[in-house]
Formats: sequence, C-alpha cells, structure tokens
Amino acid sequence: MALAAAALAVPARAQEPPATGSDLGGAGLIEMRNARFRPDGTVEAGAAWRRQRRSWFLSFQALPFLETTFRLTDRLDATRGRGISNDRAFDLKLRLWQENAWRPALAVGVQDVIGTGLYAGEYVVASKRFWDVDVSLGLGWGRLGTGADIGNPFEALWDGFGERRRDVGAGGTPNLGSVFRGGRAAVFGGLEWSVPPLPSPFGGIEGLRAKVEWSGDALRDERGGYPARTTGLRGKAASRLNLGLQWQPNPYVDAGVHFVHGTDLLLRLSLRMDPDRPPDLPRAAPPAMAARPDEGRPEGLPAALRAAGFRPVRIAVEGDEARIAVEGGRYATLAQTAGRVARAAQPHLPPEVERLRLEWRRQGVTVARLVLPRAAMEAAASGHGSAEEVLASSTLLPAEAEAPLEGPSLAWAVEPRLSVLFGDPKTGFRWQAGIGAGARVGLGEGFAVSGSAARTLAGNLDEGLPSDSELPRVRSDFARYAREGRTSIPTLYGERIWTPAPDVFARVTAGLLEPMFAGVSAEALWRPHAKPFALGLDLNWVAQRAYDGGFSTLGYSVATGHLSLYADLPWWNLYGVLRGGRYLAGDWGGTVEVGRRFASGIEVGGFATFTNVPFSRFGEGSFDKGIYLRFPLQLLGPETASRASATVRPVQRDGGQRLAVDNPLWEVARDGRADALQRGFMGFLR
Repeated sequence: MALAAAALAVPARAQEPPATGSDLGGAGLIEMRNARFRPDGTVEAGAAWRRQRRSWFLSFQALPFLETTFRLTDRLDATRGRGISNDRAFDLKLRLWQENAWRPALAVGVQDVIGTGLYAGEYVVASKRFWDVDVSLGLGWGRLGTGADIGNPFEALWDGFGERRRDVGAGGTPNLGSVFRGGRAAVFGGLEWSVPPLPSPFGGIEGLRAKVEWSGDALRDERGGYPARTTGLRGKAASRLNLGLQWQPNPYVDAGVHFVHGTDLLLRLSLRMDPDRPPDLPRAAPPAMAARPDEGRPEGLPAALRAAGFRPVRIAVEGDEARIAVEGGRYATLAQTAGRVARAAQPHLPPEVERLRLEWRRQGVTVARLVLPRAAMEAAASGHGSAEEVLASSTLLPAEAEAPLEGPSLAWAVEPRLSVLFGDPKTGFRWQAGIGAGARVGLGEGFAVSGSAARTLAGNLDEGLPSDSELPRVRSDFARYAREGRTSIPTLYGERIWTPAPDVFARVTAGLLEPMFAGVSAEALWRPHAKPFALGLDLNWVAQRAYDGGFSTLGYSVATGHLSLYADLPWWNLYGVLRGGRYLAGDWGGTVEVGRRFASGIEVGGFATFTNVPFSRFGEGSFDKGIYLRFPLQLLGPETASRASATVRPVQRDGGQRLAVDNPLWEVARDGRADALQRGFMGFLR
C-alpha cells in the first residue's frame, strides 16, 4: 500500500528544465542536440565563431514538438586548402514524448536534411533531469556517427542500412536516401549543470549552465570526407570531449564559451524571442474613453479622428447609430482600429447613439465593416467589461463601400531601406543599406498614383558573383542591379483598387511595378469575410527593367500569373497558401507556403516552389525555397501599421520567381476577416 501511495503521489510529468542553445543552432548541448526544446513559437538567431569556421543560424520552434533550424557556415575551403566557402543546411528535430517522473524525454532529428550534405547526420537522443543536472544520451549516424563506436543497429533489420552514400554537392535537394544509414554509428551524451547563483559586487549572477559533452562527431574539419565503413579519417578531432559554460541572464540572450575537439575555443551568442510575448517596450498609453457628455458635438469628430491618425471619409449620425468611414490609420488590426475610432468618437456622439458602424479602408478600398456596441466598449474601457465581450457583441459585415469613394489624398514617407541576401557561395550574407522616399496620391474612386526613389549608402550586395544561370536572369543579376542602380526609381505606377461586389476585390496596376520589372498587373480576390479561405487570380505582362533603375528595359518580356488559394488552418494559428501558374522565367509550376501568425502580429513561415525546370538546369539550390519573418513595427514603440519583412533564401536563382507588386490584394484585405478579428480582439482596448 505504501508503494502504491508513493506512485500515486508522483506527478504525471516532471517539469522540464529551460533549454539552452547548441553551437549549430537549436536547443542542445555543445555540438550535439539533446531532447530539450524551446517554448512553442520561439524564434532564435545567433552566431558561433571558431578557428576557420563561422556559423550563423536561425531557429524556429515551429510547433510545440517540432524545431527547425537554418544555418550558414563560412569555413575553410577544404577542396583548395585555402580561402573560404559557404555551406548551407536545414535541420529538423521532432519530440517523440516529454519527460515524466520515470521516463526521459525522447527526440529524433535530422541534420543538414536539405543542404550540401557536408554536415548530414541523424540522431536519437534521450534527456532526463536529476536535481540540478540534465543528463542526455544518444546515438548518431552520418556526420554525427563518425566517432564509429558501434555497428549500425539497423543493419539487423536490413543490410542496406550498412551503406551510406555521401554526396557533397551544390545543395538544395533533400538528403533522405542515406538517413540512419552507414556501417558505423557513434554514442554521444553529456551533462548540463544549472549553476547556483554566484555572488558578485553587482548582485547574484544567475542563469549559468556548465556543460560536458562526449561528441559523436570525430571530425575537426571536413578534409577528405568520411568513408562508409572505416574510421581512417583525415582531419580527425584530437578529442571528442567538449566543455562549455553558457549564460542566459534573461529570456532573450544566450551566450557561451566552449572548448571543442581538444584544440579550438568557440564563442556563441544568440538572441531569442517568444512572438506571442515580444519585449514590452515603453509606448504611449491609449487614450481613455471619455464619459458620455450631456450633449454630443459631432462637428468636432473629424478633427478627433485626424488626431488619432485616421483620415475621415464619412461621418453620419442616423438615429441610434453613428456611421463612420475612415481611411488607413496607424494600426495594423481591425480590432485596434475600431477601438481607437470608438475612443476618438465617444466625446462627440449624442447620448442616443448606441451603435458605431465602422467602415475601414486601406489603399482606398473598403476591407471591413464592423458594427460595434457603444455600451460594450464603454464597459470594457472602464474595467466593467472585457475585450471578449466586445468581440461577442460585435457584428462583422461583408466588405463593400457604403460611403462615397473619397476624393484626393496624399500619403508620404521617408524611411531607411535594408536588403539582405543570405547564402552567397563566398560569404554568409550580403547586404545593402540606403534611404528611400515614397508618396501615394489618391485621386478618388479608388484611383491612385504612387512612386518611390532610393539611394544606396553602404553595403556589399553589389560584390555578388556574376550570374551563371541557364534561365532568363530575372533575379540572379541582383549584384548588377545593386551596382548600377545606386540611385534608382524602384516604383512609379498608376493603380486602381476597388470592390466590384461584396467581399470581392479587384486591382489594376500599370507602370514601374518593382525594381526589376515594369508592365501591367491585374488581380481579383474573393475573400469571404466569415470563411477561413480566399481565392485569388493575378495576370501580368511585364518587361525586365534596365540595371540602372531608370525607365528603360532590357528587351526580355513575359506573361506571368497565378491562381492562389489562401486558407486558415485549424491548428496553432497556422495558415497555408497554394499557388499554381507561370513564373517570371517562363517556367510553370506551383508554390506551397505554410506560416504561423502570432497574437502580436509577428509571422514566421516557409515556402517551396517546384516548376518544370530540372534541378540540374535550375542550378545551385535545385529549387526555390526560403524562410520569412514579418514583424509589425508598432512592437518597437511607434504607432504604425507598417511591417518589416525578411526572407532567408539558401541561394537566389531564377526559377520559381514571382512578380512583387506593392499592394497584393491578400495583404490589403486579409485583416478585414472574422478570423483576423478574433485573433486580434485584444486590440479593442489597446
């Protein structure tokens, strides 16, 4: 009975210790991974420096049980024995189960699954916490099995597991044919000790972790490769014992110093963030909702809306309902826009008004109509209600223009511009920084004229290698565009965006559409406001612009376009996009995109495009793929609807490339849907 009572007293799952980062990105020990994971959604970017090798990595805890890592490594060019070459790799780690009181956590992973294959390896690893020490033990194959301690246990199932083909090439194709194969495997493991706070004149130093690791990777460098069944390795490590000390002083920083392979000192530093809980930077508090006045003064409402950052289009009080149409604003979500409009309007509405009927316009087109109860907003603002109650009592209507389309308007901005290219064969990344100025003049009825000018100030993007593409060079001549177009006109076009029917959007754009192409672009989007999907079609005829960024063209033209399906997925705030059609190089195919949008508005996702261009003709990388991050700038403090975005491609080629217009309809209209309203409902009170 006593044993039974003790068993019942054991918790179902032990509390897992916070993870620390490995040298190659992702949670782990030093070189090797363990079975620990960062909190769901965590984005981590960092670098590791050691002799003859520098690594940059971007890790994303894509799902609670799935860790993804993209890595660039500048290393000694082992083929020539001098100079630097660049390696690109993509890793996956999958949690099989979590630790509980009796069993360890267990994970399986593949390293360099889509890359050159230089670091390709697989592993199974278990981790268990004992007081202040986290113990990990695993078995590695491929690069992680070069310690060659034991025979491959999978050979007992099939002799073919004993052979491992090692193709180190240009990268881009999945390295799945050799997974868990090879005549030998290596045992690896380690200890991670949570060091108690250390006294110092500045207070206790917390967050230190001491690490000891026995690595499965016996290679100090990559010269000579590694045979399938032997251990006669050139460039073999002096020791497989690695030591390290790591420091996590806060939820955002992970720094470490490691001694690896018995010879090399390594420094690592990474920054991480939970997209659902980004750093809370100081910002102005939203205005309080004033008490109802005895007598409203609607004539002061336009000035109040302009002070809140909106351009009033229509204001009308009809009985117990106030109808307000506004353009733009400094807020990225419908809920935040509605909350700010309600607070601005409150002191100016007559007491009998009980409902606010809001029409929200972006780029001249109505993207949402929302009926908002005034009493629910007042109760939430005073603490007697909640944002959930405001959401439950609001009604979202199909998008169509109620108010007359607005007359002339002007919007302009001067802003820094940064272009970054990852994966250049000779260096980890290339960049270009400059300044840009842009303006958009609304002409009424949905018509507008827009343009921009840019000047490059610094960077090395113009030093990229000349294109060797066998396809029309629609993107791979980026270095020449950067070199010859230091002062350029990125865009200059006329445009109309409108709603020909409820929840149906249309766009026609003509002129200099983007830095590399000019022409005519037309698009239609059906976006049911209450449904989790949308369907779009874009058709374009474009000519390639000259390298100097002016008005002339190079003589190459193409008809391109895509049918696109957008869908909200029912798990973890995921969304997907499927596209099919013709790309800028004249190739036909499709794109698959999966992303995750967090409550903060941050988005992280990835895409892959496959066309009728053979991998060999596509060139290095084999097919177009990448990872993207979109970050609302209002998280940095200023009230703005603008977003910064970055796309990480292993290499920039010409296959699978789409036209990049300024106002694709999905980006214009997506935040007017019920799904977006529900995800961002806390914005009612911000």
